[in-house]
Amino acid sequence: MTRFAHITGWGMAAPDRVLTNDDLAKMVDTSDEWILSRTGISERRIAEPGESTATLAVDAALRALESTDINAKDIDLIIVAPEYLFPSTACIVQDQIGATHAGAFDLSAACTGFIYGVNMAAQAIRTGSIENALVIGAETLSRFTNWEDRNTCILFGDGAGAFVLQASDRPGGVLTCVMRSDGSGESLLSLPAGGSKLPATHETVDKKQHTIQMKGREVFRFATRVMASATREAVSLAGWELDDVTWVIPHQANMRIIKTAARGLRMPIEKFVINLSRYGNTSTASIPIATCEALQSGRIQDGDHLVLVGFGGGLTWGALTLEWVIPERKISRSARRRRIILVLLVRIRSFIRRLRRKIEGVIWGTSSSDHL
Repeated sequence: MTRFAHITGWGMAAPDRVLTNDDLAKMVDTSDEWILSRTGISERRIAEPGESTATLAVDAALRALESTDINAKDIDLIIVAPEYLFPSTACIVQDQIGATHAGAFDLSAACTGFIYGVNMAAQAIRTGSIENALVIGAETLSRFTNWEDRNTCILFGDGAGAFVLQASDRPGGVLTCVMRSDGSGESLLSLPAGGSKLPATHETVDKKQHTIQMKGREVFRFATRVMASATREAVSLAGWELDDVTWVIPHQANMRIIKTAARGLRMPIEKFVINLSRYGNTSTASIPIATCEALQSGRIQDGDHLVLVGFGGGLTWGALTLEWVIPERKISRSARRRRIILVLLVRIRSFIRRLRRKIEGVIWGTSSSDHL
């Protein structure tokens, strides 16, 4: 029996704090007109001190699960964009939502990461190794932004989006995917310091090497070229023509990039789902956030042919085709109440486990050198 991977749940999260172009004009030499004309961005969301990539990812994940007929314990795999080198952000999400049977790992492919993650989850479902997966794109790029650099600080915002994927024998869902990379462009979009090549020092901090570095013109040329080529390739693999595509949901990086890609594809801009003006570039979160809003507004309908396409640092790029199938489910009020209770119980369980480890540390000692 042929297995298909369907998107059955979706959710998004964005910080409450809004940073407008006028706010930025008080920080650097810029203006609302200058930013809007060059990027299409009017405002972006900025994480508060108590928020992080992990907290946004958890919120988006819980909202995605709320729209499905499964619970967190039914999830077999969690894939998330990274926050730490270790532990993985995915493991933090696993703990906070109570996905007790899930494997969890982070995937680093910059702004293309969500496409990579959805494809990997879909492939695992098709092979029969898992039944349900949770893929999350989450970023707090404001923490890595140089707020004195007007060329980059105007672009980025924070947010998260999540998809639940489930196995089904019903045709449709994720169909094809193109994943590509070119490491020769590593310096075009990067966060230079903080790894093994440039460990954190006073010098790297003083030189702001822990903030996003970008060569804008080169990135623009790269992005417009690969978004069009990846879209064509993914559409061809699906056996479609470009005219068969209902919606293109692009990485929300820059309005000029999206318009240029649309012209390269000879597709009307009206076929592109765009919410860039209100969120800015949220990196790997931008595609799921745009998809969630299109679903909430009723733009995406049963049977629609979608293309998700993105690009990012690495360099990476990719495109994914899917046939949207409306999930067949009815979620009762009592089921929703049970989920709220389950989330509370999960948090209590996590607290008890952490407390137990502290008590064990007191009893047995905490010096790692004594036991390794």
